[in-house]
Amino acid sequence: MIKLTLPIDKQQVEKLRAGDSVLVSGTIYTARDCAHKRLVEMLCRGEELPFEIKDAFIYYAGPCPAKPGYASGSCGPTTSARMDVYAPVLLDAGLGGMIGKGEMCEDVRQALMRNNCVYFAAIGGAGALYGKAIKSSELVAFPELLSEAVRRLEVIDFPAVVAMDSKGNSIY
Repeated sequence: MIKLTLPIDKQQVEKLRAGDSVLVSGTIYTARDCAHKRLVEMLCRGEELPFEIKDAFIYYAGPCPAKPGYASGSCGPTTSARMDVYAPVLLDAGLGGMIGKGEMCEDVRQALMRNNCVYFAAIGGAGALYGKAIKSSELVAFPELLSEAVRRLEVIDFPAVVAMDSKGNSIY
């Protein structure tokens, strides 16, 4: 098991291989389909994004409301392929990587290699486990999207697997 604290530098990214198990700590941002569309539209218009994208990680998830005493409710990954059209644009803009569920397309693989980035797979059906790894949650953008709004999460020991590495290798 490899312990990582985000943001990770490009030397750390280069050492990661498809299939490696990781425990991620640090800041991640949630964003799903609608938020991705808006982020890419903002980039295309030359607007500043609502968070610093350089070396950031986006988790393809929409957290459930938190129970009293918790930072977040269940927060499982959504299907990453739905972000295939947006991920290369965000990676080219400086995104450090993504966390999601399932295979992503060839364009994403090429963008990961081109930008020396990584894609982590989270475990589908383990939303309650991921919710417990979240130590704080803050709304960042698009509150009208409700659970699909962009949120800044602080996580500790968030379990994942390197699904696609910076060399183009994939567990899929």
